[in-house]
Amino acid sequence: MNQNTNSFSDLFRGAWIVAYREIRDQLRDWRIITPILVLTLLFPILMEITAKRAVSFVNRYGASLIADRLIPFLLLVVGFFPISISLVIALESFAGERERHSLEPLLATPLTDGQLYLGKMLASMLAPLMGAFFGIFVYLIVLIIEIGWEVPLLLIVQVVLLTTAQALVMVSGAVVISSQATSVRSANLLASFVIIPVAMLVIGESMIMFWANYNALWLILAALIILATILSRMGLHLFNREYLLGREIDSLNLKWAGQHFWETFIRGAKSIPDWYHTLFKRTIPQLKYSMLFMAVALTSAFFIGSNMASKFILPKDVLQLKNLDSNLMSQLADLGIVGTRGWLWVFWNNVRATGLATLLGIFSFGIAAVILLMIPIGIIGYFSGNVILAGQDVMLFLGGLVFPHAVVEVPAAILCGAVVLNIGLAMISPSKGCTLGESFVSALAEWARVVVGLILPLLMIAAAIEVFITPRIAIILLSGN
Repeated sequence: MNQNTNSFSDLFRGAWIVAYREIRDQLRDWRIITPILVLTLLFPILMEITAKRAVSFVNRYGASLIADRLIPFLLLVVGFFPISISLVIALESFAGERERHSLEPLLATPLTDGQLYLGKMLASMLAPLMGAFFGIFVYLIVLIIEIGWEVPLLLIVQVVLLTTAQALVMVSGAVVISSQATSVRSANLLASFVIIPVAMLVIGESMIMFWANYNALWLILAALIILATILSRMGLHLFNREYLLGREIDSLNLKWAGQHFWETFIRGAKSIPDWYHTLFKRTIPQLKYSMLFMAVALTSAFFIGSNMASKFILPKDVLQLKNLDSNLMSQLADLGIVGTRGWLWVFWNNVRATGLATLLGIFSFGIAAVILLMIPIGIIGYFSGNVILAGQDVMLFLGGLVFPHAVVEVPAAILCGAVVLNIGLAMISPSKGCTLGESFVSALAEWARVVVGLILPLLMIAAAIEVFITPRIAIILLSGN
């Protein structure tokens, strides 16, 4: 216990040495202090004027509810703008010192990598965060004096915690970028990967506030804390003193990337059977924990969807299973759904869903891919729950409309989610001795191996079953004949 306490104490003591040096330099730089002061003092007043005009306008038409929902959103905005300065400071943390040639003496100190990295994060976040808190305080005081509107204490706590979590996410992401970039210009160009998602998050939070669903804000707060932890872990894992000092310019070597991708994709196989042998022998075992996680996630999605059925009940006449037309096959054939064109349509939709899950997963460390793949299972669970509430046989519903092709589609979804999660894990924690680029290209090649070797064939089979077999089984089970 004492040893762990001492290690944490040493970590924060060394980090504070770095942070104190950085904050002292920030307080001397008017280009940093002026925007913070302006956003801290003038922005709350501007938001108060906006709130006052909005309250006056909507009260004229008896719509006081709109004002009650607008003011908490403006409170969130007041806290967000000062912390946006933290992004600029964090982006300059390593890349800026590198350009000023002050990085070498800092890296030569006996401080550990953890102390250096944590110190940079603290220095980037403290001044803007204090400005944000002061701005929120000023806004609350002005609201009470000018409008007489008192914000609930719980909402204030939520806004303060969300502001802190957003600052932590922005700083941890920006420090990762700064430590990997060789110039402030390149770091600023990459900043859109941080500011755009956070800005979209603020828009989402505003929608939640307008609906007054404040409990959902706790879920967003938990997600932000997890994301900040992931980014901090990723940055610390990638932090390398020799790497920071050794690189002079960022270069994109497409030839090397192509060769490395192809070598990883082939794995030295001389034939297709040999290639499949390496796929099942080396690639699939590496995905076992990710596959288990995906199986649990999809199962959870089904039960979450079925639980939602009790909250959003469908009309019973929509769920009469025994009234399916026995001429359904001929009707579907006339519409072009049953046949080669229908098979291609279903297959292409599944391929697009797989591609979208991969694309979103790359930018979210696999999290968005998991959520996207959970949605169809959640919808099936929702309809299953409504079938039960309507007094119908849920196994008849699942056996006639879901199970025939789901026995192939669900394994494909599990594989897709697992291999996209593998890409996210490769970015968070690259293999020892590998750079972030090498780890990403290798994970992308493994993704391509699984997609080409297993997912695409499974989706082809699933589309054929869904078009040619599932309707026939549905007619047999649900037509009543």
